Amino acid sequence: MFEYNNSPALEYIFGFSHSGKPVKDLGRARRLLAALGDPQERLRFVHIAGTNGKGSTARMFDGVFVHAGLKTGLFTSPFIIEYADRIQVNDENISVEALERLVDKVRGVVDKLPEKAEFSQFEITQAIAFLYFEEMVCDVVVLETGLGGLLDCTNVIKEPLLTVITKVDLDHTAILGDTVELIAEQKAGIIKRGCPCVLSAGNCGAVGQVVRKKADEMGAALAIPDTDKLEVLHRGLHTTLFNYGGLAVRTSMAGEHQVMNALSVIEGCRLLADKLGLSDDDIAKGIAAAVLPGRTEILSNKPLVMLDGGHNPDGMRALAKVISDKAPVHAIIGMCGDKNMRSALGEIIPFVDSFVTVDGFSDRAEDAGKLAALINESGGKARAAVGSLLEEYEDMKCGNAYGLTLVCGSLYLVSAMKAALGGK
Repeated sequence: MFEYNNSPALEYIFGFSHSGKPVKDLGRARRLLAALGDPQERLRFVHIAGTNGKGSTARMFDGVFVHAGLKTGLFTSPFIIEYADRIQVNDENISVEALERLVDKVRGVVDKLPEKAEFSQFEITQAIAFLYFEEMVCDVVVLETGLGGLLDCTNVIKEPLLTVITKVDLDHTAILGDTVELIAEQKAGIIKRGCPCVLSAGNCGAVGQVVRKKADEMGAALAIPDTDKLEVLHRGLHTTLFNYGGLAVRTSMAGEHQVMNALSVIEGCRLLADKLGLSDDDIAKGIAAAVLPGRTEILSNKPLVMLDGGHNPDGMRALAKVISDKAPVHAIIGMCGDKNMRSALGEIIPFVDSFVTVDGFSDRAEDAGKLAALINESGGKARAAVGSLLEEYEDMKCGNAYGLTLVCGSLYLVSAMKAALGGK
């Protein structure tokens, strides 16, 4: 496991700001990659954007490709257990040695660029990832956007094998726009001329109209899963079984939203079947193998403990559906102050008997006292934590032996919880 204090590579990466200087184009990212020899030009990508479901969808594509015997790169964010989670090949994190070596290479280039102080952590990490994926001779790379799509630095790639747009909803509205249509325009910015695109069936009609218009403009074939072909056979906290157009599939991540993600993966893989040599068996087994920490993740069955990083209204709505038949439910919750907290809380409060609010897991975390007050004002029952995150967790778990103990509200909180538990 990487330790920040002992890793010069991470010290260098974290020396850049979280977001970098705001951009109006992709010139900065392109100049960095050009100075590194444009490694992305020699890679093949499946490019994924969306408000919710990007990480789960990326992990499912990764599972299919790995099962098919393809050397598969995976670039995701944020990290949950350690920073190296974000850069993987065949489900193995980049090594300490490789990270240190490639950071030195990137540092040597960045120091010569006039905008060296303007880069974000994400841009630097992406450059390292592309170099690593080229070095590892990846057959395909599953690439998750960081924020938006049109101006996200991942959008430097020119001709992806496939673009995928997952569920689009209101989030990061100060940057992406305050309507789903405006946000959808940003997400649809990843669609490239002549490259097929899959749009999640979970989207509203307004999002569909925006994406279809962009696909038509770019001459890109658009596939949207046909939910009339879907038959859900079993729902549970550990798995969902369904049949889609004659293909029997099991997900290892709970919730109806994961079924929608899986349908996008099925449609996308069928579009790529001939090019990448994918079979229905690869698709079914790859989806079943896909597990992503912090997405309706069951930590313990007795007592029942779940971690979930949903942090916006749609994410909380999906979580509420998963826990709706569980009682009692007691939750540790922390949220970032730049999120639409009131609306998100409105989705989950009716299904949780009590909350303990926490902060300190991110520099953007909302004050625990203020979050507790907001929950109480919104009809819930909450108090701010008085002990450490681990102490509050252990107390809640021990006092809720026959119910569900939930840790939720932010992927950064999930990461902090896993760190407190020793990376479990």
